[in-house]
Amino acid sequence: MDPNPKPAISGNDKAVFEHRSFARIGFLGNPSDVYFGRTISFTIGNFWAWAKLEPSDHLLIKPHPFHDLVQFDSLDNLVYRLENDGYYGGVRLLMAICKVFRNYCKDNGIQLHDKNFTLSYDTNIPRQTGLSGSSAIVSAALSCLLDFYNVRQSIRIEVRPNLILNAEKELGIVAGLQDRVAQVYGGGLVHMDFSKEHMDKVGYGIYTIMDINLLPPLHLIYAENPSDSGKVHSTVRRRWLDGDEFIISSMAEIAKLAEEGRTALLQKDYSKLKELMNRNFDLRRSMFGDECLGAMNIEMVEVARKIGAAAKFTGSGGAVVVFCPDGPSQVKLLEEECRKSGFIVEPVKLVPTRLNNSDLKTLSKP
Repeated sequence: MDPNPKPAISGNDKAVFEHRSFARIGFLGNPSDVYFGRTISFTIGNFWAWAKLEPSDHLLIKPHPFHDLVQFDSLDNLVYRLENDGYYGGVRLLMAICKVFRNYCKDNGIQLHDKNFTLSYDTNIPRQTGLSGSSAIVSAALSCLLDFYNVRQSIRIEVRPNLILNAEKELGIVAGLQDRVAQVYGGGLVHMDFSKEHMDKVGYGIYTIMDINLLPPLHLIYAENPSDSGKVHSTVRRRWLDGDEFIISSMAEIAKLAEEGRTALLQKDYSKLKELMNRNFDLRRSMFGDECLGAMNIEMVEVARKIGAAAKFTGSGGAVVVFCPDGPSQVKLLEEECRKSGFIVEPVKLVPTRLNNSDLKTLSKP
């Protein structure tokens, strides 16, 4: 899969549009985005999803040859694939964003031409690692639709994460806006404020782009057979809605970590950053419990902490973001411990924001 796909081919009705959307790391404050909190997130160049839209006589959603497999070697092979990868590929995601996009345009008086297209996708984001693989596919597809219908300037950038989330909600995916915001903004470091007053008023949060270079060197740990990130929020959310004081106060403290983290980043106070990352995970663990988080996910964090590094989930489990404040010597220790435990570890590749001039024109004025 090409990490640097070619830009859209120009030329009237023959135009072909290709877009990437990167994997996401929830750095601080997650999962408070679902609870009117605050977060800091960024996308990474290690993994991405890619979508391609090209004109065609009929509207075709093209199945992926691996992720949407319908031909198997045997019944045992079919069962093995279902047990390991589930029943879901990317076709359902593409269909859902097409529906949500069309309905949003119709409801908001945005005219769409009547030409048809073929929409396909690819992805190298590891499944169920809490790196926001599903929304990356949807985000890339939405960018293709915006360009094919030439409506990029008609749909504000702050609104686009809601369209992606609504498409996933169509499929029963449990999530908040954080991941979709990071991916729509296309790279860079984004501080997000989901305060209830603002969300109730306009339907989205206050999103502030920060300098990605404020981040220290980070590493990513993930497992070969990770957890299902879509099931983790359920119990805690019910308790939060029921007014559980422990959950409400803990979630408020997690949201506060994002504010403290923004200050620490701006001041390059990396010792404070280490403390905040560890506290973020500890609070999550106290709310969700070890059984819900999963032994393997907890082990990934503990492997990093064993050598004195800071560690927390990138999302809801399956992958961990790690900060080694002592530098290369500590990174070597981390690599050795991960090898012993059978985990994959690699440096986080940062990417700058990829917003273009058309996108920037849609941003709300501060």
